[in-house]
Amino acid sequence: MSQDSLRILVVLPMYGGSLPIGRYCAGALQSMGHSVRLFDAPLLYPAFTGLQRLGLPPAAGNQLENSFLQLVSQAIWAHVQALEPHLVLALAQAPLNRHLLQRLRRNGVRTAMWFVEDYRIFDYWRLYAPLYDIFAVIQKKPFVDELVRHGQHNVLYLPLAALPDFHRPVELTAQERLEYGADMAFLGAGYPNRRLAFRHLAGKNFKIWGSDWEGESLLADNIQRRGARVGEEESVKIYNASKININLHSSLQTTDIVSHGDFVNPRTFELAAAGAFQLVDERSLLGELFGADELATFTSVTELYAKIDHFSSRPEEREAYAGKARNRVLREHTYAHRMAALLEYIAQRTGPWPRGAAKADFPPELGPDFHSELERLTHKLGLGPHSSFEDVIACLRGRSGPLDELETSLLFLDEWRKQYLK
Repeated sequence: MSQDSLRILVVLPMYGGSLPIGRYCAGALQSMGHSVRLFDAPLLYPAFTGLQRLGLPPAAGNQLENSFLQLVSQAIWAHVQALEPHLVLALAQAPLNRHLLQRLRRNGVRTAMWFVEDYRIFDYWRLYAPLYDIFAVIQKKPFVDELVRHGQHNVLYLPLAALPDFHRPVELTAQERLEYGADMAFLGAGYPNRRLAFRHLAGKNFKIWGSDWEGESLLADNIQRRGARVGEEESVKIYNASKININLHSSLQTTDIVSHGDFVNPRTFELAAAGAFQLVDERSLLGELFGADELATFTSVTELYAKIDHFSSRPEEREAYAGKARNRVLREHTYAHRMAALLEYIAQRTGPWPRGAAKADFPPELGPDFHSELERLTHKLGLGPHSSFEDVIACLRGRSGPLDELETSLLFLDEWRKQYLK
C-alpha cells in the first residue's frame, strides 16, 4: 500500500452550486489513491428548511437555525474523530462554524476551503477565511490582497475544472436527441442579464434548461420543464445534444449584459470536457486557461448573435474548437490536476504530509490471498485503491451495523497489534 495515501474528509454544503463540485473533488481524490469520506450535508437540508417553514418569529427562528448548525458541526466533528483525517476539505458554504474550525486547529487537523464563489457577492469569507489553514479561490487580485488583509496568508489561486470520466462525449439515443437536442441551448439559472440577452432568441430553436426563470413570459416556450432543476447526468446529455451551447456568465446587473468579470465558471470546463461547442463571454482570467483557437468567445450581445449566425452553418469549425478545448481540459484542467495542486500547496505551506507509522502497510501475516478480499472491502467502504491498514481500521470504527467475518478479523488484529506489538 502506498505511503502517499491520505485520509481526507470532504465536507459538502447543504445545497448550492458548489455541491456537485465537492462530489467531483471527492471522486478525483479517490481516483488518485486517497481514502475519502464525504460529509453528506445535503441529507440534512430538508430538516434545515423545515425550521424555516415553522412560521416562528424571526428571533426564535434564527436561534433555532443557529442551534441546528451547531448540531451539524458536532456531526462533522464526530466524523473527524472516527476517520482521524489528514485533511478536512470544505467547499464553499460548507457548514463548519468558527468553533469547529478552531477546534480542528487545536487538534492539529489541517483544513482547507475551496471558495468557488464570487467574493464580491458572497462575503461570509471575511469571518471564516482566517480560521482555515489554506484558502483556495477562483479569483486573483484584489481578492487575494483582501484575504491577506483579513489575516489569511495561505491563499491559492485554483480555477475550476472538469471530471473527464463524467463530463465526456456520450452516445445519445434517438429519443434523447429528440428530447435534449437543439440548435442552441443554455443551462443555468435565470439571472437578469441572461433574461435580457436571450429574449432576442425567443421563438427560435433554443432550449433553456435550469431554474429561477419564473415570470419570464417572453421565453416561456423556450424554457424546458417549466424551469425544473436539471441533474448533473442530464447536463452532460444536453451539452452533447446541442449544436451551440451558450455560456453567458451570471450577473445581477442589467446595464451591462456581458459583465466582463474575472473568474471562469465550471460550465466552461464541463462543456469543453464533454467535447461540446460553446460560445462563452470573455473573462479576464480566461486567456490563461484556454487559447483563442480552443474557445469561441464574445464581448457583447451583438457579437453573441453574430457568432450564433456564423457557427450555425459551420459544423466543421464547431468540431475544431470543441476538439481542441477538450484536449486542453484533459491536459491541464481536471479535478485531479486541481486536487494535486492543492495537496502540494498545503504541504509547502504547512509542512510535509505524515509518512511512516501512520501509513503502515497491511500486516504480512494476512497472506497473499488477502488482497482480492481487501479490494472488495475498500470498494465497499468507499476508500481508494491504495488505502493503508490504518485507513481501513479508521473507517470500520466509524461505521455502525453488523460486521462481516473479514471486518471482524481486521478489528481483532488491530487490537492484538496494539496490545502486543507496541
